[in-house]
Amino acid sequence: VLGVTQASAREIIPAGTILQCTVSEHNFSAKTAQVGDPILCHLGPLGAFGHSVFPRGAELGGQLQDAKNPGHFVGKGWLDVEFDRIILPGAQILPLAAKVVSSPHMKVDAEGKIHGKGHPVRDAVEWTIPVLWPIKILTLPARGPFPALKGESRLSLRLMEDVEVPFQTARNTPM
Repeated sequence: VLGVTQASAREIIPAGTILQCTVSEHNFSAKTAQVGDPILCHLGPLGAFGHSVFPRGAELGGQLQDAKNPGHFVGKGWLDVEFDRIILPGAQILPLAAKVVSSPHMKVDAEGKIHGKGHPVRDAVEWTIPVLWPIKILTLPARGPFPALKGESRLSLRLMEDVEVPFQTARNTPM
């Protein structure tokens, strides 16, 4: 025996590990949230050595760091969401450094910003039909779509630093 008690043992999740989580917000965007507003994301299973590392009900907590609205004529909007803690059942909080690496139907850049989409194909097709030109001219100053994390959106995050999870907590749930 190495002299480490069961209560003080910790499991280390190495930096670079990809975590999957599901956004619990119904519609999280720059239109509905302000910088500093919190966001919760339910952690998906992460197995190691035959058991789940995180107990059922674990969540990632973070906030909206920055956002850019889409432009009136050009420019797409983006969201910068930062997750900085893991919330385990029983209100135990672990520090976290993670970066968003993928989001469904949206592009994520190297800095972790989630970029919205415009309507380039639809707009190009509509501009080729002369009957629609008056409508296109009237809607030209309108903003493009806001980037939004809809309910049940699945995000992928990369751990930037190692995370220590209490071993006893990690053993409570089977994989």
